[in-house]
Amino acid sequence: MKRLNYKGFTLVELMIVIAIISLLAAIAIPNLMRARISANEAACIANLRTIGTACESFRVAQTPPRYPWGIRELTTANPPYIDNRFQLAGRRGVQGYRYIYAPAGANMYSITSTPVTMNVTGVRIFFLDQSGVIRLNDAAGQPIE
Repeated sequence: MKRLNYKGFTLVELMIVIAIISLLAAIAIPNLMRARISANEAACIANLRTIGTACESFRVAQTPPRYPWGIRELTTANPPYIDNRFQLAGRRGVQGYRYIYAPAGANMYSITSTPVTMNVTGVRIFFLDQSGVIRLNDAAGQPIE
């Protein structure tokens, strides 16, 4: 009887490799999601600082001093105070967050940033007003950092 010399992997070997890869993926994917959420939240805080600084710069440049009536004033100024990605973000958001600017008269404003998809792009809501303090949820929320 002639002996055949097959080269390759057996079905059992392939199943073991697939099981190991599946186990590694089950461990790694949740960690990657948490890292993505943390990165989005850190970017949101930095973006709020940028918008807050732009609002203050805008206010100082106006006579009489006033805050902008909307993000559009910050993006269409010459030169612009911030780039237009905040104005054009819409449903997509910027780095996982939406920014809602609400003027409250010439001397007050608030910005609320919410995750585009809660628990996927972020888990916290941030708030900034003319005080320059970034808080969780709203004006009465705990200050961050």
